[in-house]
Amino acid sequence: MTSGRSDSNVEGRKAKGRGVRERTSRQSLGHLAERPVGYDAVAQLINQGVHRVASLLPLRYERMLESPLAFYRGSALLMADDLARGASTDLEVQICGDAHLSNFGVFSSPERQLVFDVNDFDETEVGPFEWDVKRLISSLVISSEQLGHRTKQQENIALSAAGEYRTAMAAFAAQSRLEVWYATLDLDLAIKELRGFFSDSARERIDDIFRRVKDTNTLTAFSKVVAYSKGGVTIRNNPPHFTPLDAKVDDSIGNDDAYEIVREYVKTLSSDRQVLLSQYVARDAARHVVGVGSVGTECLAVLLTGRDDHDPLLLQIKEAQTSVIAQARGLTSSYAPGERVVRGQRLMQATPDVLLGWQSIGPLKKRRSFYVRQLYDNKASVNVEQLNEPLLVAYGRICAWTLARAHARSGFSAQIAGYLGKGSRFDEAMAEFARGYAKRNMKDYEALKKAVQEGRVVAN
Repeated sequence: MTSGRSDSNVEGRKAKGRGVRERTSRQSLGHLAERPVGYDAVAQLINQGVHRVASLLPLRYERMLESPLAFYRGSALLMADDLARGASTDLEVQICGDAHLSNFGVFSSPERQLVFDVNDFDETEVGPFEWDVKRLISSLVISSEQLGHRTKQQENIALSAAGEYRTAMAAFAAQSRLEVWYATLDLDLAIKELRGFFSDSARERIDDIFRRVKDTNTLTAFSKVVAYSKGGVTIRNNPPHFTPLDAKVDDSIGNDDAYEIVREYVKTLSSDRQVLLSQYVARDAARHVVGVGSVGTECLAVLLTGRDDHDPLLLQIKEAQTSVIAQARGLTSSYAPGERVVRGQRLMQATPDVLLGWQSIGPLKKRRSFYVRQLYDNKASVNVEQLNEPLLVAYGRICAWTLARAHARSGFSAQIAGYLGKGSRFDEAMAEFARGYAKRNMKDYEALKKAVQEGRVVAN
């Protein structure tokens, strides 16, 4: 909490935001900085893999080679490097660090309502707000190009998302602190929530997107993961998604380590949630492979039961490392990686997981950091490959609104709104950057394909 009245005027904070344009023009944000001579994108990815489970790296590269969008999802480090070389504002908030369109999704709030929000915070840090916007809009253009859209369609999608972020931030700047803090995108009330931002036809398309993801529920997900037998309840062996922890792989961790993390991480939760978890018993653990960018970092699933074997709870233990944002900027976080992720998620998400916490294990010099969350809690995501242009426009605007709300929670919505202004200059800069980055992403994607063909990189 701050004292005094020096920063209590909304118009004054907007004026400060407009003043940032003198140091970093909105137009300059559209320029994609050149890479240093001899920059090797593949070498960067290989170096990143040094700190990951070696046996999983071929799967990581295989998934990245599925498409340019899949490559983009796995190459956040490359983009962070590129962003660090370019023009950036000093309007810094808690950013996701990897806000591509597939890192948004649906899950249950503590009140058991389905909400839409950012759902991956492995790279979260304090950083320039526009880094997240560039990451999101570039992903939309890459997805649009992959779907065979013309250049004009790609531009329309980019401008729509950037414009949504700008207008949403202006709206949040006019709201009270608590209104911003409690703002959510409830699926059942989504059309009402966004009435001020979308036309009738757009609202119909948004409703169609949400209907595609509302069928998933926790019990359905559990039935595919949990196996019952005379010997008890276990996690199904379903490689590569779930594999037993009977033997250690490389520098991976085993069952005892997983159970220790669960026992100790509880201390980072509030007292009521500690009581809740004390009513569960750990029964089984398995290695869990998810996503694209995360493949190779240690990720485990732990099965617990409560009242009886038919009262399951699945927790995910995910290793956290130095964020690509910190690496690109040459900064060191004040927190252990797992705590950094949790702090960022709690700030940016409107309704963070009630069982979200962190823990570190191992000797001091080789300490490994993890965060823990529920593995399945009515989670679902949109299959972007099934979206046509109107749906991708609508989905991009939803993501942009959600990102603006997440950024506004840091308390600088008026300054950002002042910088963005009311015109389309920022939107056009974001679209220009995204078009340029889509081309660079394609070159990097082709470079990885060539590296696999030459045997420099091994993919499954």
